[in-house]
Amino acid sequence: MWFDAGVNLTNKRLLKDLDGVMLRAQQAEVRKQLIISTSIDEAEQAIKLCQQFPEQLVMTVGIHPHDAGEAPADYKQKLKELAQHPGVVAIGECGLDFNRNYSPRPEQEAVFVAQIELANELNLPLYLHERDAIDRQIELLNQYCADNTLCLTHCFTGGADELKRYAKRGHWFGITGWLCDDRRNQELLAALPNLPLDRLVLETDAPFLLPRGIKPRPKMNEPALLPVIGETLAKHLQISTQKLAELTYANTERFFGPGEQRD
Repeated sequence: MWFDAGVNLTNKRLLKDLDGVMLRAQQAEVRKQLIISTSIDEAEQAIKLCQQFPEQLVMTVGIHPHDAGEAPADYKQKLKELAQHPGVVAIGECGLDFNRNYSPRPEQEAVFVAQIELANELNLPLYLHERDAIDRQIELLNQYCADNTLCLTHCFTGGADELKRYAKRGHWFGITGWLCDDRRNQELLAALPNLPLDRLVLETDAPFLLPRGIKPRPKMNEPALLPVIGETLAKHLQISTQKLAELTYANTERFFGPGEQRD
């Protein structure tokens, strides 16, 4: 069994064939999926999806750094209210993105800190985005994140140094189809020997980051392709695919489980 720890199921490309996406996931033994929310609107959509597929879906509520500049004035209260839904298991996708700066940096930081504080208050993990902002992200986490608030570095693509810095904080790591792209995966491959296997989860980030090498090439990424990522990672880690599936499924359930389960 597999657990996709990150899918953008509110994306129009996936919603267009929702029943097919869900069926193909089940056929590929992807039993559960985590819906990533990046705005208030997406979180509201994700709740409806969790109500439609309660046995298969859980979700996050959060505001992505790209969307921080357009967050409503009462965003923190809205997120807190949305987080009361039983399908919500984390706060995010939140963090900093100094690569594109779609939102001004001060607004990114303010919205990020508010979500750190909310995660602390609600005893929920943080689902983190970071691009070209590791120094400031770690600085803010060290300042505001409670010791018992778990952190998942979503879609980790960095090298050994970045992994070491996040691992020192006790972070968990989400590995995606980036691993399958030999045009740009060298740093990630170099970091794998230091990857803490007890803090590892797998995610497609669908419909984005389609794993390379699949023939015939699919039109988009989807949860049913998570085993492709798992098989690739298992080869690099020199363990069986079955063992990796069991390990990452258990890890994901533990990370997103009730507070006493995570402790």
